[in-house]
Amino acid sequence: MLEIVFEDENYIAINKPNGLLVHRSAIARDVDTFAVQELRDQINQHVFPAHRLDRKTSGVLLFAKNKNALSAIRKLFENKEIKKEYLAIVRGFTDPKGLIDYPLTNEKGIVKEAITDFETIETSEIPVALGKFPTSRYSLVKLTPQTGRMHQLRKHMAHILHPIIGDRPHGCNKQNRHFKLTWNSETMLLHANSMSFTHPLTLNTLDIRAGLPNEFVRISGILKFGSNFDSIEKNTA
Repeated sequence: MLEIVFEDENYIAINKPNGLLVHRSAIARDVDTFAVQELRDQINQHVFPAHRLDRKTSGVLLFAKNKNALSAIRKLFENKEIKKEYLAIVRGFTDPKGLIDYPLTNEKGIVKEAITDFETIETSEIPVALGKFPTSRYSLVKLTPQTGRMHQLRKHMAHILHPIIGDRPHGCNKQNRHFKLTWNSETMLLHANSMSFTHPLTLNTLDIRAGLPNEFVRISGILKFGSNFDSIEKNTA
């Protein structure tokens, strides 16, 4: 059963697990389970996805319950009036704060503006050798995209040489293999932590949050990030 993190008469949001597709896709023809279908069956009502979330990414996924609500929320996305924040574990020590302004090419071959803000929440150096280095360094970061390009966060972190752990194909194969063999982890460590906006129909201020998945918490513990995860999530507020 999907975890519902917000619901009213017009919208419903879930904490999407890693590995679940939002809807049917030509790139995954062998898959027959989708968030749209699962949520529809769970609440016995048609739903319409308001935005995209990668299959490998967990976290807040918003749906509209009717077409009027869908049209209203999509206008907010188009006007960049919705703030989304993500948590990610990446290779190496990131700068305390930064802005990545790096255009990306979409599936039609068109180059489009892509901008991401990032902030380092915590860094960790653990006594685990990898390659020629006697220790391994990682960062827990907050990512705030200003634009919404496909795989934007994954590509942007790879661009600044701090790829997201578990990301394929944009990540580091050496790190991904290391996490699989050492800690039996193949999950991409990117989580859509929150979505904030003014409800287009009620005008209420909404801050929808989704708790960290178990695997993100487990790996964070191994890497010595935070003494408790309530404090980590508050750092993204």
